[in-house]
Amino acid sequence: MNISILTTLLPGDLGAIVCLHGLLYTQEYGWDWTFEAYVAAGLAKSALDFDPSRDRIWLAELEGDLVGCIAIAHSSITDAQLRYYLVHPSVRERGLGKQLMNNALQFCRNVGYKHIFLWTTRDLTTAANVYLSVGFRKTEEKTHAIWGKIIMEEKYEMDL
Repeated sequence: MNISILTTLLPGDLGAIVCLHGLLYTQEYGWDWTFEAYVAAGLAKSALDFDPSRDRIWLAELEGDLVGCIAIAHSSITDAQLRYYLVHPSVRERGLGKQLMNNALQFCRNVGYKHIFLWTTRDLTTAANVYLSVGFRKTEEKTHAIWGKIIMEEKYEMDL
């Protein structure tokens, strides 16, 4: 498997991230189009606020197609948010998700972040297992109607 991991955004990359999220989460969890809009809005804000010394995005590509991603966005001088963590089903269980996670955490340590957090949903059990395995702890839960479903959101945090 010849997967390339890139950290430079090119035209079309943001759209590919939004599209991959929209399609996969609809297929796997039945979420509606509003999830895609949520990802697009957050990703656009992150891109416009992008500070290369504090923010990073990793794009995993196979033969020119996006098959995974993860991002770190600054929240404050000491805090970062992990976002857009996703691996396409065709390349899951090959270590790509752990590699992306390790890259993100190492970046946070290199930058000097003291704390990292993320929001996910209870449905994403495999991702939650990765979060727990690298030292995150679940700190909050909230249930609400979003993305065409009743969703239990979960917050995970880790001190670095």
